[in-house]
Amino acid sequence: MTGVLPSQAIESMLEDGEITLDRPLADGQVQPASLDLRLGLTAYRVRASFLTGQGRSVADRLTEFEMHRIDLSNGAVLEKGCVYVVPLMEALALPNDISAVANAKSSTGRLDLLTRTITDGGEEFDRIKPGYSGPLYAEICPRSFSVLVRPGMRLNQIRFRKGQAVLSDAELSALHASSPLVDGEAVIEDGLGFSVDLKLPGSDLVGYRAKPHTGVIDLDRIGEYDPQEYWEEVRSQDGRIILDPGAFYILVSREAVHIPPQYAAEMAPYLAMVGEFRVHYAGFFDPGFGHDAAGGAGSRGVLEVRCHEAPFVLEHGQVVGRLVYERMAEEPEQLYGSGISSNYQGQGLKLSKHFRTPG
Repeated sequence: MTGVLPSQAIESMLEDGEITLDRPLADGQVQPASLDLRLGLTAYRVRASFLTGQGRSVADRLTEFEMHRIDLSNGAVLEKGCVYVVPLMEALALPNDISAVANAKSSTGRLDLLTRTITDGGEEFDRIKPGYSGPLYAEICPRSFSVLVRPGMRLNQIRFRKGQAVLSDAELSALHASSPLVDGEAVIEDGLGFSVDLKLPGSDLVGYRAKPHTGVIDLDRIGEYDPQEYWEEVRSQDGRIILDPGAFYILVSREAVHIPPQYAAEMAPYLAMVGEFRVHYAGFFDPGFGHDAAGGAGSRGVLEVRCHEAPFVLEHGQVVGRLVYERMAEEPEQLYGSGISSNYQGQGLKLSKHFRTPG
């Protein structure tokens, strides 16, 4: 059967040696439709981001671009604005009919921690061709906050596909008709469009903007940081805000999103011409996201937004991105939010799990 491989298939790949590990599998590493990837022991500070290129290995390119090496064994700081390459504890020996795609985990994206997967011979970030056999590396560039990392930390994740999995607009419309994907009218064009909410009920707080000069964030510390030390509140009385070039924002979607158990989704940019900004999309939407929240009414999608060349007016209800739905090869044995560590089920406007909930 074609589609995105569920947790039980990923476990079979581990047993069959199609995924190999430097260290034993960690608890919770296999997610409903993905595998968390773990940082190895060394970080290489490099002069610039790079793609490996056909016929080249990451090790080859590191000899060209490496500036120095950092031992992560006892924890080390990755500094804002610098680029690092870290070998991962997982490697692949994919069958010829299985491809893979990687993405930053949700908490990684909410910290504006640009994390992409690169491979030997790779010509695209985060995309791994069928039949690939070799190591995996994370390219990491902290953009808003310097972070303290250790071996085994999970900043990105990988999903495996067999054959064509993406739903056409007609299939997506039919799915919405039988199992509503959003709480309202669905905007379907190359995926399911979603818009920004700048009129949150009972409050003029509509988002957060990263402060430019802050302390280090230890990624192992959960719920310990004071948001006021790292974020400025963004408020609006009229349902509009002005995005500043280079600034990073946490906003929330107007729609409550529902991912049925037999499907998964990935956030993607909407259209380049909608404005001088992009949704810094991170993380996959697992099967079951929003499925058991409030009786299946959906969960909001948190938007990581960065403005580009010019200040831009963002208005309530403006479409800013789209969800590309994919069919699962089979339903996962465990769904998002049901008995696993799912930090963002039933969420609204929410910072990453490292911050205390504002009082």
